[in-house]
Amino acid sequence: MDSRNDDWNADRPARDESRGGDRYDGPSGMNVDGTIETNWHEVCDNFDDMNLREELLRGIYGYGFEKPSAIQQRAIAPCIKGHDVIAQAQSGTGKTATFSISILEKIDINSRDCQALILAPTRELAQQIQKVVMALGDYMGVNCHACIGGTSVREDMRKLEGGQHIVVGTPGRVYDMISRKVLRTQGIKMFVLDEADEMLSRGFKDQIYDVFRHLDSKIQVILLSATMPADVMEVTTKFMRDPKRILVNKDELTLEGIRQFYVYVEKEDWKMDTLCDIYETLTITQSVIFCNTRRKVDFLTEKMHARDFTVSAMHGDMDQKERDVIMREFRSGSSRVLITTDLLARGIDVQQVSLVINYDLPSNRENYIHRIGRSGRFGRKGVAINFVTDDDKRMMADIEQHYHTQIDEMPMDVANLI
Repeated sequence: MDSRNDDWNADRPARDESRGGDRYDGPSGMNVDGTIETNWHEVCDNFDDMNLREELLRGIYGYGFEKPSAIQQRAIAPCIKGHDVIAQAQSGTGKTATFSISILEKIDINSRDCQALILAPTRELAQQIQKVVMALGDYMGVNCHACIGGTSVREDMRKLEGGQHIVVGTPGRVYDMISRKVLRTQGIKMFVLDEADEMLSRGFKDQIYDVFRHLDSKIQVILLSATMPADVMEVTTKFMRDPKRILVNKDELTLEGIRQFYVYVEKEDWKMDTLCDIYETLTITQSVIFCNTRRKVDFLTEKMHARDFTVSAMHGDMDQKERDVIMREFRSGSSRVLITTDLLARGIDVQQVSLVINYDLPSNRENYIHRIGRSGRFGRKGVAINFVTDDDKRMMADIEQHYHTQIDEMPMDVANLI
């Protein structure tokens, strides 16, 4: 390993302690409320003007994108130009395609070296990123491997030894592959940390730092995060050089096109009947029901099966194979209703989802946008229905205030809106 990596910070910028009051001695460009200030103002509002390679452009249009989202209009250019980039934007805003397009534009298809490494907090998100990369790179002949826990180590090693242009994975398995010297890092020019806030809150900090230490100190770093807590900012100061910062406001984007309603339910026990009533009146393409606990997912699944509703369930206690099968059934449409916890709330885009039901309001307001952002991505219409008991009223008011949005009582003709 390169000896200059022994002191990783040696040629990284010193921290600027001049800002941030007593909340966080963070770098310039960090606001006290955990947001960043944008310092990159170029906007390119169509893909044709981005000077992308022809095969990539075909992949973008083939994937169904017509025009770039706000984050894509701003962040693709600095990424392609080789700058370190911090993008603060919510799920559902097109972040995955932002860094995928940037990577695909920059890699050398003729080289078998791994040239870009992407870390994500969950296996599902890593697999979703892999699918997007493969779809966008469809006409380029790109190889992209998802390196995640819960799968065969031997198969990972075989795939990596065969040569992959891009590797996406969860920190533990990626670090394992680097330690075994099957994921060779000397060709990696771009490093992406997706959902950095979520990754750090899951306790991956040491593993992320371990991975970093094996990378070239001049590597380009792209970091994406919905929120900018102090530990994310610490990562940016330690590992990024003069990053271009792009903030896409949550209220500008993610709730657009999503009609939000609430149903007042006097007692927790009555939610089940309320749910069944709603289902009888709706012929839904596909929907996701969110609960706050794994036990509630199991309970609700059992009750709905007892009433002859066909539903699938997914949560973190299931092994990877089981989760894969359930997601495949849901994506293909053979299963129409998925009951899940917040495990699924980030980064899994199921095109046909037109309804999200929060059987429980999320216990933290950040997850609200991740959950209902499933339904109306890129201008597609969607409906979110929140079950609200007396205990939830304060939380709902908090959500409305935080997102500058209004949640109305569900109308009788809700079926016409979906």
